[in-house]
Amino acid sequence: MALEEPVEGPVDEPVAQPTEASTRATGATAVAAPAEPRPAGDVRRRRGLRDLEPLLLVQASHPRQAVLTALGIAACAALAGRELREVGVVLATVLVGQAVLGWHNDIVDRRRDARHDLPGKPVAQERLEPGSVWFAIACAVLLLVPLSITTGITAGSAYLLSVAIGLLGNVVLRRGLLSWVPWAASYALYPAYLSYGGWGGQHEGNPPEVAMVALFALLGIGVHVLRALWGLVPDNKDGWTYLPLRLGLRLGAARLLTLVSVYLGIVLVALAFAGTSVGLAR
Repeated sequence: MALEEPVEGPVDEPVAQPTEASTRATGATAVAAPAEPRPAGDVRRRRGLRDLEPLLLVQASHPRQAVLTALGIAACAALAGRELREVGVVLATVLVGQAVLGWHNDIVDRRRDARHDLPGKPVAQERLEPGSVWFAIACAVLLLVPLSITTGITAGSAYLLSVAIGLLGNVVLRRGLLSWVPWAASYALYPAYLSYGGWGGQHEGNPPEVAMVALFALLGIGVHVLRALWGLVPDNKDGWTYLPLRLGLRLGAARLLTLVSVYLGIVLVALAFAGTSVGLAR
């Protein structure tokens, strides 16, 4: 095998680039090289109104569920004969408590939501920092405690216990057949929050009717199944075996939606009947 002969001749010397010092010495003017255009994919997305942190916090709080639950419990307080100022406190308390539950749920599920690319999840989409959500939770809890006990120590304790059970349900039992237990237990405490409540931290009401406690527990189970319907596909991919998924696999999502709607209607009618016949408190 022949080796290549070295090529004889002058070798081009590297051209020295002018430095700032040499430019000043010669009096020459340095011309900056034109900047290379930035690729289109490197342009950062502009932040609009929808990316403001307060609005993202509202989105991460599960606002529809929070507002509907707060309005429902406030309506129960009004039907029970509570004064308008007490109904307002109940509305504010439940709204703050539901926001805490929603924020905590999005924090716990942020990696899973990102993996499934679920919409409406600013924490999973990295549009909202988890630290900001934890700070919002801390502030909301500091507000929730005095709001709860404004209607009485016993009533406030019942509601705070309900929120604590909901937070626990965000991390335990939710993937298995007993996923309905935290929902039933947290909703079962709503009648106690209303029946013991009044105006002033020293107020003490009466225990709730057993029928109302049982019906609210059934209501919580129905709400759990209804909320889970829109997440059955990713839950099935993750290997969950909780009650709504088992029902959905057996009945189909459309039939399950119809069934749970009828179930919730029956429970609400029963609640209205029990409220007019036996009342909220003993």
